Amino acid sequence: MLHRRSALRTLCYGLIGLCLTWLTSCGAPQTDNSLEFWTMQLKPEFTEYFTELIANFEAENPEITVRWEDVPWNAMEAKILTSVSAQTAPDVVNLNPKFASQLATRNAWLDLNDALTPEDQGEYLPKIWQAGTLNDQAFGVPWYLTTQITVYNEALLTEAGVASPPATYEELARVARAVKDKTGKYAFFVTFVPEDSGEVLESLVKMGVELVDEAGKAAFDSPAGLAAFEYWVSLYQDQLLPPEALTQGHRYAIDLYQAGETALLATSAQFLGAIETNAPEVAAVSAAAPQITGETGKKNVAVMNLVVPRDSDRPEDAVKFARYVTNSDNQLAFAQAANVLPSTQPALQKYIAFLSGKPDVTPLEQAIKVGAEQLPDAEVLIPPMDNLNLLQKAIYENLQAAMLGQKTVEVALRDAAAQFNAET
Repeated sequence: MLHRRSALRTLCYGLIGLCLTWLTSCGAPQTDNSLEFWTMQLKPEFTEYFTELIANFEAENPEITVRWEDVPWNAMEAKILTSVSAQTAPDVVNLNPKFASQLATRNAWLDLNDALTPEDQGEYLPKIWQAGTLNDQAFGVPWYLTTQITVYNEALLTEAGVASPPATYEELARVARAVKDKTGKYAFFVTFVPEDSGEVLESLVKMGVELVDEAGKAAFDSPAGLAAFEYWVSLYQDQLLPPEALTQGHRYAIDLYQAGETALLATSAQFLGAIETNAPEVAAVSAAAPQITGETGKKNVAVMNLVVPRDSDRPEDAVKFARYVTNSDNQLAFAQAANVLPSTQPALQKYIAFLSGKPDVTPLEQAIKVGAEQLPDAEVLIPPMDNLNLLQKAIYENLQAAMLGQKTVEVALRDAAAQFNAET
């Protein structure tokens, strides 16, 4: 009996405690009113930068607190898709336009045309701002940028009798011939592996090729497309491209350049640091030039932006924070800390002026300056689309067939368009 009474008493105490806990939680709800901010793989290298940035923002806006979470690259897409579907998305998210635009088609993001004035929008580089729009709706605030440059081996070009690196694809073909004839080496390497780099796909756009039409169907079966196909097929069949171009990816281009076996490498400015570490002898004779382009003069750029989910319960505060992160002063500070490029026009001009005025500019800084100076001509060359992998696959597979003599260039072009249209 005593045991039973003790058990009943324990149960009653437990129920009373549970009820008190429930009443307390109902009577005084605990809520987190902070803005949630997600970035992509910026910890721990930039922890100090963002800690200070957030502290300064909170000091200027005492009614707002910010909670920062950094997400690995390979986890962000799944994580943001899940949170958007569950309506638990953060208030400000760091994404690239390609992925952000896919969710923009589902009306996931706040329309920034309603949140930012034309004057606010005008602070950003026009072509970069355009990369964060879809159907005239702005979904992304531009943040930091990277753009391709040409790293070149001065010693190899000199040996080949080439005075300066090529600026256009037409010049590239002539340099490729000179390097091969005079040195026995290749001027450059580019991959035609369908699952790898999109460099060749971007080259078509630079050459004036329209890849897809407004309906999302192939538009590259055109005179410009034929000329671009003929260009790459001729280089390969004239043995001015390594045969591994059909089997090896972009990593092989890096290996060849670091081994001193090629004279040119399309890459980012940051790669100069890797060359200094991995191949100091090659780094000592390397310099940076603008990226190679076609008659259009177009150059590529990779954009990181900030988006505000439409379901944010504090959209005004979220936009205020996104604008703070991307204002000219903070963009310039981050660009200098991370060796990237800013997307506002004032920050870009200040960065170029800073690098131009340095008496002891490093090779990396010189490369960054080259990239910065070409930004007015830079844009996201491949339009956001769900079937980009199928487009690249169709073009690359048929280019390979033409290179190997299995098809004429005309047939390869026509087959590539038909293949893409059939798969989409």
